[in-house]
Amino acid sequence: MNNRRKSVGVFIFFVYAGLVLAVPLPAHWPQWRGPSSNGSTETARDLPTTWTETQNVLWRAKMPSWSAATPIVWEDTIFVTSAEEGFSRLGEGRRRSPGERIPDKVFLLAVNRKDGSILWQRQIDSGNQLFRKQNSASPSAITDGKHVWIMTGNGKLTCFTMAGKEVWKRDVQADYGRFGLNHGYASTPLLYRDRLYVQVLHGMHTDDPSYVFAVEPSTGKTIWKVERPTDAKSESPDNYATPQITWVAGKPQLVVSGADYVTGHDLDSGKELWRIGGFNPTNNPANRTIASSLVIGGNVFTTSTRGRPFIGFHAGGSGNITGRSELWTNNLGADVPTPTTDGKYIYVLVDNGIMHCLEAATGTVAYQGQRIERGTYSSSPLLADGKIYCINEEGTTTAVKAGPNFEILGVNKLDSQTLASPVAVGNQIFIRTADYLYCIQKK
Repeated sequence: MNNRRKSVGVFIFFVYAGLVLAVPLPAHWPQWRGPSSNGSTETARDLPTTWTETQNVLWRAKMPSWSAATPIVWEDTIFVTSAEEGFSRLGEGRRRSPGERIPDKVFLLAVNRKDGSILWQRQIDSGNQLFRKQNSASPSAITDGKHVWIMTGNGKLTCFTMAGKEVWKRDVQADYGRFGLNHGYASTPLLYRDRLYVQVLHGMHTDDPSYVFAVEPSTGKTIWKVERPTDAKSESPDNYATPQITWVAGKPQLVVSGADYVTGHDLDSGKELWRIGGFNPTNNPANRTIASSLVIGGNVFTTSTRGRPFIGFHAGGSGNITGRSELWTNNLGADVPTPTTDGKYIYVLVDNGIMHCLEAATGTVAYQGQRIERGTYSSSPLLADGKIYCINEEGTTTAVKAGPNFEILGVNKLDSQTLASPVAVGNQIFIRTADYLYCIQKK
């Protein structure tokens, strides 16, 4: 009888465990680079590989103007930023007549995921500036499903409720001094557990030190702020990336990349624990960096200017760990797009439409130099449903099969430029172009 009861108990346990494991994970894209902070999602399914302006488009929502920010999704709400209507377009430099007002407002919009209708729109800044390929609306929003936070390129950091009510607002430049990047500030804060982490790495147009600080999300108050020193010169201190989280001895640490180094920081105090160099071997004074680091557990993968070098290393230790922690080094990185990963392979999208696939642990090349649709790629690739989606600045998306064997699954053109990265939630892909937010779904 006892054995029978044990057998029944074990059976019930495994049935219960199976039911728990079968419950779908939350279908969200809460911040830059998604739920895993690496440009991938494991919950998206049945995504299309072909579409046009009319085929497999559930809806498209007209945007006031353009932005390079990634759409952020929580359940039935999508958050996007936008410049004001009439703001200079990418590559446009027309002269305005005397007395003509320059549209300079920056907005945060909440869009209904079901039909693309605008739920609310809030002005989050003014004084929008154009910096070649980006403007002050470039940083992406962040949400936890209760609040949404947004930082502008002018340093205005604001918290809203999901219904669009302002909770708090602060001016980072007023607090800590003017940003000094050559092409404007464009980093997105990182939300991790109960804090927002912000990095300001600059130097081209300022002598002020770079710094990192942690913010209490509910109040906007600074918890800690530390300087982030570097010996990088001229434009090399400038960085446009987002902080990441790595794990060392079972504990999370903050990873800050840029200014010729990657550093690890204590989450409670901001204290620098370690740093690794080697990202500017020629002491190039124009070694500004854009792509964010990619983290797989306790390993960090960071690409330099124009992807040379691309270094994988094991995080941890103390002091300067250069030369002691590298896993591999090559020149197969990208300049602007941040790579994505499935944990085993790293997929690199180079700015000119060339793709590489590397084994994360060893750096072994699965394939390299594979050509997708020609063009310039400034957005980062999306990995979802066994596919990698790569969109160029002209709005053409190439779907590539994930895995070590290169295969193009589809090439799809939209009639609008884009700098924003595509995201996937459920069975839908969201693409933010200069003119529209698209919801792509199989019909």
